[in-house]
Amino acid sequence: MSTLPVTVLTGFLGSGKTTLLNHLLSHPNMARTAVLVNEFGEVGLDHLLVRHVDEDIVLLNAGCLCCSVRGDMVTALRDLFLKRVRQEIDEFERVLIETTGLADPAPILHTLMSDPLIANHFRLDGVVTLVDAVNGLDSLNRHPESVKQAAVADRLVLSKADLASAETVTALEQRLDALNPGAPRLQAAWGRVDPSGILDCGLFRAEGKHPDVAGWLRDEAVTDHDHGHDHDHDHGHDHHHHDVNRHDDRIAAFCLTFEEPLNWNALITGLELLAASRGADLLRMKGIVNARDSDAPLALHGVQHMFHPPSRLPAWPRDPETGEEDRRTRLVFITRDVGREAVRRVLTAVLETEPDP
Repeated sequence: MSTLPVTVLTGFLGSGKTTLLNHLLSHPNMARTAVLVNEFGEVGLDHLLVRHVDEDIVLLNAGCLCCSVRGDMVTALRDLFLKRVRQEIDEFERVLIETTGLADPAPILHTLMSDPLIANHFRLDGVVTLVDAVNGLDSLNRHPESVKQAAVADRLVLSKADLASAETVTALEQRLDALNPGAPRLQAAWGRVDPSGILDCGLFRAEGKHPDVAGWLRDEAVTDHDHGHDHDHDHGHDHHHHDVNRHDDRIAAFCLTFEEPLNWNALITGLELLAASRGADLLRMKGIVNARDSDAPLALHGVQHMFHPPSRLPAWPRDPETGEEDRRTRLVFITRDVGREAVRRVLTAVLETEPDP
């Protein structure tokens, strides 16, 4: 049985998650979607409700299931899957988890990757973060949760852009460029966005299962950002651009590229060392690996102390100019208070000393 994709929908208070969720649930492509929410009381889905099943579960007329997680996402997903197997609920094809506005997304991602039963039946498809174009800059300045939500996103969706001035939107986009240069960005007009733009955020495209490495990893954009970030620090801080409320300086996004095939066991050892020593600050890791003992590219996901089991991709990505296979290993990291060179030193040291099996 193939695993079911899970999309995490997050964003700070007032960013428009409920409005977007209501729109998504009315879309034909989302009819067979199960929805988990952190706090039932704050979700305005009254116009979709058919009837209450019990205090935690309601059926929606879009064929969806909405559960109040209440701090126990493992139990919620287990029960959800068992009900599906027993045919107690309509069979669903994907899960969407809406977080509260003050949520730290890292523990949610960690849970999705760490529980064996969940990992056997569900897979993380991506993190979609809504950013309020009107109040987003203020939220990023005042609330570290907002910064973290934007930093770990696979897709960034600007809401309420029609209500913000062009100057405000431009300033916010520049801030997001610095915070998460690798995430594709969309705008939600009147709370609406095409589901195809925010689903299937992983290493595959939905159509034909072609590797989506170029769009997913965006290593050139992340690497360019990292080089610019290093350059700025070599010449000191410009205090006009770093006010006391900014949390961005603690978060870095960078890509490590390896031209030659890697010793898989050595790479895992290096990542485990990083997780053991700085796991709380490894906000997100994702990558495509060329391992010496594998004839196919391997996809990796990680968050904090946990790394998801690798999955094999059907083909290598191709260089858009030459059409040749691109077999480089690319690892994208989003970290807090951990620099690019510190991560490179650990991985390089292990890769150079660990013998081949």
